[in-house]
Order: sequence, then C-alpha cells, then structure tokens
Amino acid sequence: MLVPLSWLKEFVDITLPVEELAEKLTIAGLEVEAIKYIGVAGGNDKDRLVWDRDKLVVGHILKVEQHPNADKLVLATVDYGSDEHEVVVTGAPNLFPFLEQGDISDRKIYSPFALEGAEVYDGHKEGQVRMKLKGRQLRGIYNRCMVCSEKELGLSEEHEGIMFIEGDQVPGASLQEVLGDVVFDISIIPNIARCASVLGVAREVAALTGQMLRYPSTEVIAEGPDMTGKVKISTENPELNPRFTAMLIEGVVQKPSPQWMQRRLRLAGQRPLNVVVDISNYVMLEMGQPNHTFDYDFLRRRADQYDPNGPVHIITRLPHAGETVTTLDGTKREMPAQTILVTDPAGALSIGGIMGGEDSEISDSTTNVLLEAAAWNFISIRRSGSQLKLSTEAAFRFSRGVHPSQALFGAKRAARLLQQLA
Repeated sequence: MLVPLSWLKEFVDITLPVEELAEKLTIAGLEVEAIKYIGVAGGNDKDRLVWDRDKLVVGHILKVEQHPNADKLVLATVDYGSDEHEVVVTGAPNLFPFLEQGDISDRKIYSPFALEGAEVYDGHKEGQVRMKLKGRQLRGIYNRCMVCSEKELGLSEEHEGIMFIEGDQVPGASLQEVLGDVVFDISIIPNIARCASVLGVAREVAALTGQMLRYPSTEVIAEGPDMTGKVKISTENPELNPRFTAMLIEGVVQKPSPQWMQRRLRLAGQRPLNVVVDISNYVMLEMGQPNHTFDYDFLRRRADQYDPNGPVHIITRLPHAGETVTTLDGTKREMPAQTILVTDPAGALSIGGIMGGEDSEISDSTTNVLLEAAAWNFISIRRSGSQLKLSTEAAFRFSRGVHPSQALFGAKRAARLLQQLA
C-alpha cells in the first residue's frame, strides 16, 4: 500500500526523519518495504531526479499571447519571484483558453517553472529521459525557461498540458517545498485491516509518537426530502452482508477532480478519472472504507420495468445457478455459489465488496449518484476473490475485515466531498 507522507501529515504531526519513521512503523508491524522520494533528496537511488531548489520554482502566469510566428505556440509571461518577469514559449493546450485575455494575474494560475540549467525529464520521449534546460530559438523567439508538465517533473506520464498548482502560492517558492513528497510502500498483513488506509497508518504514527490524531470531516448537509420513496434496501444474507448504507446525491456535475486530489491519487497508485470516481477511490484510500457509486438514473430506468411507481429496490443476495455479471473490466463472469451480489429485481449490479458491474457504472453524463458503503463477511470476500481470480483494492481491504461501523463513517465522508467538489 502506497502512503504519501504529505497525506499522513494531514492527520498527525510528524517531525521524525523519514528513515526513523519507517523503522518505527516496521517494528510496529507495518513493514515499510520501500521509500520513494518525489523531487527531494533521500535514499540511495542516484538515478532519481532531485529538483533543484533554485531552478525549479513556482511560476505565476500573468498573461498569455499568441506567438507571432506559430499558430500552435503561445507566449506566457511568468512571475517567478524575480525583479523581472520571463516570457516563455509553449504549446501547452491548457494555456490556449487564456489567450488574448490580457492581464490574468488575478486568476491565480500557478505552474511549475524551470529556469535555464534546471534538470527535468523530457516530456516528448518515452520513459524518464533526463535533459538539462538550455536557451534556444523557438520560431524566432529566444526561450530559456519552461512551464512544466507532470511528466517533466517525474510525477506521472501526463504531458498533454502543463501542470497547474492549486491554492495561493508564492512565485519563486521552491518546488521541493510545494510539491516534494515521500511515499512509503507498506505491507499490510491480513490481521491489521485497521491500517489499510492513510488514516489507519496515521493512527499508528500517533500512537508511536504520542501525537494527537486528527480526523477528516464527515459533516453532511442533508437537503430536500429523505430518500425513503426513492430507494429501498433489502439484505437476504445478513451473515454475509451485516451492514449496507446508501445515500442519494442529486445534481452532480461531472468534471475532473481537483489537482490536489489527482496528485494524491497518483502518489497512492490510482489513476484519476472524474470527480465522482476519484472521490470514491480517495475515500477508500483515506478511510479504509471501500464504497461504490451507481448511476441512479440508470437504476431508476430499470425500476420502471419492474415497479414503475415504486422505489429503486437494492437487494443483496446469493447468485442464482449460472448467474453472470459483466464487471467493470468488461469481463463476463459466472458467479460462484456463495458470492454475495448487489442486485435489483432486474438482475445483478455488482459483486459485493469486490467489483462493480459494467452496466451501472458512472459515466460522463451521470448527474444523480447512489452511493453505497457496506460491510461484507471477510471470509466470503476472500473466498470469492480467489474463485473469481479478482484482486481489487476493495477486496484487499474487505478480505482483511473492515468493521461494520466504518460504513456510515466512509459514506458520510464521500457524500461531503461530493457536496463540496461535484
């Protein structure tokens, strides 16, 4: 499990050196198998890029103008903390929307900024190929600096546009201080499911160091009538599904998740998709409570087939003989006899605690979301995952025994983030 140090620090104050913290965690039973340093010095990997404190800084984009000799290039005026501003040539497509808008300094558009002599990765070559930034002519204009993509910093393979840095930033601040991080790769053994999250590891750190633990906010503002007439839940096998919670979030606007969330997901090994899916994954990593999001309007259309005037009826049950589920990876799978399913009267929707179904997944057109957070029998999940040859982040946690009390806690956290960000 990948745990970014910056994320840990949101929940507990940490002053120990990285290697000492890793040693304490390992002795406590959370074996740190590897430590990855992002842009900062540390470890023994001499091939890893360490960001130059003086040459890789925060840039504030003040103006974007058309390159006079190239339609596919623009000139970005950047404040990087010096007495004079720098004009850089770039073809970043995500700067074109700001073209010819004049002074955009009040928009607070910040980006990683590399000065001449800085060492970065080549954004146009496969893999991580280092290069040293040198001044050169670009279609008649001398260019000696660069606004950077994530790939050029070694943060991800994303290179279609420059990286934006959210929040209030100080032009000229070292990228090491703003974006530098350390990621612990921790082995979570089966009997410590409580630690299979950033919050869980933070709890152990707090206990080991005597620091206070801070919890994320789960306050949700309930609006409109309750969902009694819209959703009904039935559990046929409570010994396999001791708790099932559901929340309906309406009026969701699909868009990319915020940069800070995408960054944390990538550091933790997840690929960002859209704000709803990203929040679902984020809460699982943060709280240790996997959850699932359904397109409520899809469920409503199915309900109109079996009960036009009734609520969407979610039923958790064992499969019928020969019943199949086409999962999110596009594979049609026949269900083993003791596998718990999330269904409605029209058929199966997902494999409980393991993987969602393809038909009811969130899409770019989803506006109403049914959020599920449940508890599943860990032996059942372990057996079904093995029989189906399915290993997922959700099954990793549920097969270790997530306590039923976590379900509502995780659901409220996800609902809060959906209210704030979607």
